[in-house]
Amino acid sequence: MMTTTQRRDSPDVPVTPRHAEGEDISILPRIFEDDISIAILRRQLPKEVQAGVNTQLQANSALSLSWLGPPGDALRNELAQRLHDPDACGALIEDIVTLAEAMACLFDTEAVGLRLRRLASAMCPRFHCDHLPVRLVTTYHGPGCEWLPEWAVNRQGLGAPRPDKPEIVAAPSAIRRLGTGDLALLKGSGWIGNEENGLVHRSPDLPASHERLLLTIDPA
Repeated sequence: MMTTTQRRDSPDVPVTPRHAEGEDISILPRIFEDDISIAILRRQLPKEVQAGVNTQLQANSALSLSWLGPPGDALRNELAQRLHDPDACGALIEDIVTLAEAMACLFDTEAVGLRLRRLASAMCPRFHCDHLPVRLVTTYHGPGCEWLPEWAVNRQGLGAPRPDKPEIVAAPSAIRRLGTGDLALLKGSGWIGNEENGLVHRSPDLPASHERLLLTIDPA
């Protein structure tokens, strides 16, 4: 379902689609297609996972977890030690481990780099392109990542802001947003053959007193 910030690509602009989305896990391997820069699996979080998410948000202390290593029991144990009230968030831990294992399998790597953060402000509020091959992004709570279809991007505006640079967003009405719980593979400029077409995206603005619980996973 499209949100109010989502629009279909302009019918007057003859461009090759650079995104794929659906409700079946088979959508994610489409990131390997040359003309796809973002593959989105739309999903609703199970109640058991949501209960673990709520536990993290209700804790008084912050949550910022980084992990580099093989997915599996070692990651599962690290999450059990670092998450607030681990006995109440078993389903959340299993969801994270499953996603880490899926990334390792999909990209044929033995290790992943994982970060789980509770955020009270936009981490990267300016539209940008990551200089890495690919990243999995999912928001367990709060608004999801915002991104631009290729036809709505002025790439001359990317990079450090300067007074003489043009606006990055060529069509503000085209800004799209991932839903809470959605899984997305974002192809960056470090992907061989995609140097000029890395997905342009940003962190969403957060109103006062609102938070996000964000998970990112990179193949290592």
